[in-house]
Order: sequence, then C-alpha cells, then structure tokens
Amino acid sequence: MSTATQTLPDVDTRDSTGDDTPKMFHYVQKNKIAESAVLGNMVVALCGEVFPVTRSPKPGSPVCPECKRIFDNLPPGKD
Repeated sequence: MSTATQTLPDVDTRDSTGDDTPKMFHYVQKNKIAESAVLGNMVVALCGEVFPVTRSPKPGSPVCPECKRIFDNLPPGKD
C-alpha cells in the first residue's frame, strides 16, 4: 500500500477578516490529516500550501483548482 498517493481534501485558507470559514479545501496526504488535527502539525497540500488541519470539508465545498488538477493526474492508489 502506498501512502504517497492517498489524498483527501481538507481545510486551508481563511479570509483576512478573522472568519475561520475556509475559502477552499486542499488535497493532503490522508495519513497526515488526523495527526495534524490532534497535534496541530502543519500539512502540505498538493499545490504546496502549508497549514494546520482545522476543519473537514462538507459535500459541495470548494476545492483548490491546482490541488484538483494535480490529484486528477496522479496514478490510482492501491486501496
């Protein structure tokens, strides 16, 4: 099983008004999401954005177009 290609959308950007509602969600390694959410570690999205996981996406949430483009071009995972 390869974890390098297992990705899942998760949170990133907040606007400058202090509202913590994300503007869009990013794809990050699946195995890093829980660790970041619990320990506050930073994760790196496929697009290169670095942030701590603070929220989970809901159906219909906006996804970073660069992360989506990269994810769609990755080879399929083994699970």
